[in-house]
Formats: sequence, C-alpha cells, structure tokens
Amino acid sequence: MKNVLYVGNALSNKGKTTTSIESLGARLSEFCSIKIASNKSNKALRLLDMMRLVIANRKHTDYVLIDTYSTTNFYYALVISQFSRLFKIKYIPILHGGNLESRLKMNPTMSRLVFKYAYALVSPSNFLKTTFETYGFNNIKHIPNSIVIEDFAYQNRDIKVIKLLWVRSFAKIYNPEMAVMVLARLIEQGYQSELTMVGPDSDGSLQKTERLAKNKQLEINFTGKLSRNEWIEQSNNCNVFINTTNFDNTPVSVIEAMALGLPVVSTDVGGLPYLISNHTDGILVPPSDVDQMVDEIINLKEDKALKNMLVLNARKKVEQFDWEKIKSKWIELLS
Repeated sequence: MKNVLYVGNALSNKGKTTTSIESLGARLSEFCSIKIASNKSNKALRLLDMMRLVIANRKHTDYVLIDTYSTTNFYYALVISQFSRLFKIKYIPILHGGNLESRLKMNPTMSRLVFKYAYALVSPSNFLKTTFETYGFNNIKHIPNSIVIEDFAYQNRDIKVIKLLWVRSFAKIYNPEMAVMVLARLIEQGYQSELTMVGPDSDGSLQKTERLAKNKQLEINFTGKLSRNEWIEQSNNCNVFINTTNFDNTPVSVIEAMALGLPVVSTDVGGLPYLISNHTDGILVPPSDVDQMVDEIINLKEDKALKNMLVLNARKKVEQFDWEKIKSKWIELLS
C-alpha cells in the first residue's frame, strides 16, 4: 500500500465547503495510506501544518498530492512542491479553479517551479489540461472529479412554479448576485418563481447578495452551508439548477445536479463547456447575461420535451463520473 500525503484546505469543519481533499482523500484511502493537512483556519498556521506533515513523513512517503488553486493558496503549492523536491518525494499538483491560467501568465517563474518538476499534473477537466498544454506542460493526467452515483436518486421534475436552486460558496468569482437578478426578472415577467441559495460566505458576498434581495423585495431561501445530504434534500423542492459563475473548472455541484435530474442552466465559462453540451445535456449562456438565462429557464418550463431530453442525457453523462469508474485512473497513477 502506497503512503500518500495530501495537502489542501480541509475546512469543512470550520464552516467552509467540503473540498476534494476531504472527499477524494476519503476515497483514495481505499487503496492508499492517506495523511492530510490542513484544517487550520489561519492561513499561516495552515501552511506550517502542511510543511510539518511533509517533514515528519519525508522518509516514508511515496507521493504528495497538492490541491492547487489560482488564489493566494497557490503559494501553498509553491512551498510544498519545493519541500517535496528537497526531500526527493514525487509530488502531484491537482489543478483546481478555472482561473489558474492567470498564474501561468502573471507568475511564469513560480509556475515552472511548481509544475515543471512534478511527477505528474492531474486535471479534473480537459479545459485545464488543454490550457496547460498550450504553456508547454504535457505530463497531465485527466482524472475527472468523481461522485458516488448511487447517492443521487434521479428524478425528472415537472416545472409548474419555477423553483431555482443555486449551490456554491458565496464569492465574487461565482457571481451570486446574478441569481437574485434572474429571480427578479422572472417575477417581473409574471412567472411564479422561487430561489434557494445554498452555501457559506467566502468573501462578504453573502451579505451583498442578501442586501440586493432586500432591495428588490424578494424572499429568497438562504440556507447557509449544508451537508451534501441536506442540500440534496433541499433539491427535492427545486426544479432548475442555475450556475452563475464567472470563473470555473468542473464544479462538483453541477455534476451532482445533473445526477439528480435537475436541468442545469450555467454560464459558459472555463471548464463548463467541457462538461455541458449546450442544448444536449444542459444549457449554457454568456457570463452575466441575466436576460438569456431567464429566457432559457422559461424555455425549459414551456418545452417539456427539451427539458426531458436534457435531464436524461445529463444523467447518462455523469454516470461516467462514478467513483467506481474513476478509481482505476488513480490506482494506475499511484501504483
């Protein structure tokens, strides 16, 4: 059994969204010995905890997995990758976030330090795989984000009253205020509509979104952070999933919505067009285009045949993301 260290933001017990270090880490433990870091809220302490993990286990570690983002957390990847090199441990950055290209552009030297010397790069989407290849990084393994398909009961929902569901951390890059504007526009056009927004605050965007809803005199169900089972329970009362992000890779929440039978209307950014085939298994609209998102939602309500086709095709597609089908790719990489 291989010994694997996994570093990233394991902050779900601090009120944050569950990330891959927790979900993927648990699944990899089926065939690897896994140790993870870090669950420290303070960023400096989190980095120190990651460094401690590598130093303490340097003699008995086969691989270090590093969740790698475009934000300030990029520097975690920089430090841990260089520690891994120092101790001659194979390390594997896992590429997250639709805006990682900005790091390749703005910080080419640091990017080379992180990515050039890696044992392999893992990209959950062909979007980032293609992006990195254009910058000369070719040792990239495409391993999609996975779900346990049996956890998601497929349900083809009728759309009489439009009941929108939005699931994400409240952060500026995910443009949560667009969801409020979509609801307002639907109601202005005479459609009985509701909106449930699930997720914790990340950067103050929750308060801004709540203020916008209040100014528009809209009653929105802000649930705060929910567990996966809790938001799936919420989804039973919803019939359209909207994704309003400005930057993205391959969001697990969208994959899960497709598995549940919720028709997805998403902005056409980042890795989304690599996940969703427009008007085949979901609908894509330009970023920030409230009017087109509203038009597409209305079309889903009025064209039942279209809606039925989309959700059935979406479910068939995401069945390929089941962990039992993805697992072999990780076993091959870490063997």
